[in-house]
Amino acid sequence: MADGQGEVRRSFTVSDLPASERPRERLLRFGVDALSAQEILALILGRGTRGESVMLTAQRLLSRFGDLEGVASSSVEELRTVRGIGLAKAAQLKAAFELGRRLDSYPVKEKRAVRSPEDALKEVKARLKGRKKEHFLTILLDTRNQVIGIAPISIGSLDSSVVHPREVYKEALAASAASVIFVHNHPSGDASPSEDDIKLTHRLVEAGKIMGVDVLDHVVVADSSYVSLKGMGSI
Repeated sequence: MADGQGEVRRSFTVSDLPASERPRERLLRFGVDALSAQEILALILGRGTRGESVMLTAQRLLSRFGDLEGVASSSVEELRTVRGIGLAKAAQLKAAFELGRRLDSYPVKEKRAVRSPEDALKEVKARLKGRKKEHFLTILLDTRNQVIGIAPISIGSLDSSVVHPREVYKEALAASAASVIFVHNHPSGDASPSEDDIKLTHRLVEAGKIMGVDVLDHVVVADSSYVSLKGMGSI
């Protein structure tokens, strides 16, 4: 009986999850954008209670207050009514949400226009620096070529099954983008586009015509160099 109880207790810890499913490892592998609200809360909390995963504590918060907004608007006293949330964890949560609130209150910066491959690289340089896998990003632009947002599309070797037009243009249409610029990195250090890169670009350009979204360029980035497919005549 004791052994059975021990098995149940261990099943509630983060260490029993496959490494690929643990919040911290998922953040490092895919970026914070890929995490659910439950996983982000779990990372803020840090650890659960004895014999219980922090993921369960995070889920209790969402269940108790309805959604992330409900958690954010709750007082320290209300947060402490949730099992696994003591004074320290409640304070961590309030501090994290306050940081987000203050950031959101900052004046909106003037939109940046992207008119060259160099401008595109400035927008994504920090996201791609030092990456050991290929990351495919879409820079979303308005009718004045000003940046609306940057959408991460895939991580890993590029092919038609990984970077599908449906996923690419779902982000563009949702943001009402007039045009896009694709950027992806080559961890090998050689920025020369592969045959697959060129084929994928042609496919995305054709899909963009159907969707009414112009593809302005596809920039391939290496550590100290880049290649513009538009510049080489492939767009």
